[in-house]
Amino acid sequence: MLIQVCLYFYCKFLWRCLKFVMRKLTGRCELQRICYNTKPGASRTMKIETSLRGSKSKLLQTSVTVHLDAIEKTIEDIMELKKINPDINPQLGISLQACLLQIVGYRNLIADVEKLRREPYDSDNSQHEEMLLKLWKFLKPNTPLASRISKQWCEIGFQGDDPKTDFRGMGLLGLYNLQYFAERDATAAQQVLSDSLHPKCSKFSKTEWEQKRMDKAIGYSFAIVGINITDLAYNLLAI
Repeated sequence: MLIQVCLYFYCKFLWRCLKFVMRKLTGRCELQRICYNTKPGASRTMKIETSLRGSKSKLLQTSVTVHLDAIEKTIEDIMELKKINPDINPQLGISLQACLLQIVGYRNLIADVEKLRREPYDSDNSQHEEMLLKLWKFLKPNTPLASRISKQWCEIGFQGDDPKTDFRGMGLLGLYNLQYFAERDATAAQQVLSDSLHPKCSKFSKTEWEQKRMDKAIGYSFAIVGINITDLAYNLLAI
């Protein structure tokens, strides 16, 4: 344990020294070197975020969590702190702004997604109920729902007669994603639903269906798979 602690502080000290030497040799701070030597995109943004978070300066550390409206002022403060003339280095401010917009936007997205995931489905909430009923209408526009509690929900891939029990893991986020897909891309959603019902609802046997549609998965629960895909996307987003 002691060796690991010593190694950590040694590497941290060595890294500080290296940054100081590079600054003296190139005349540019680490932020400048990243912006000028790395192409725009995820790689540059991640390097900028790592640099800001690892800085000794409180201003740089907190710049990745500022409000979107404060980004321009934050960049001005960074340029002043680093003693960089914006007239001589105009591209640096533009590059930093693009990176910070991505960093802050991504953090805000994670916060919004987490809020939805933590909100449980509430059958007494009229907005929740309205979303659920809209999901049915988008997926089965020509088939009326007999009642709110019905075995018909199994037709679109829920496990029982009340879908609210299937949203426990992903909360309202699972319902939002299902409704978004069914509403924004109705043709594709209905085709995926149709595929999910085969071969149970087809005149072909499962073997015959698989031979005819080798490029498609069949025989799965549409809603449950959709919620599981939401779970996968959530975990990838939070990495």
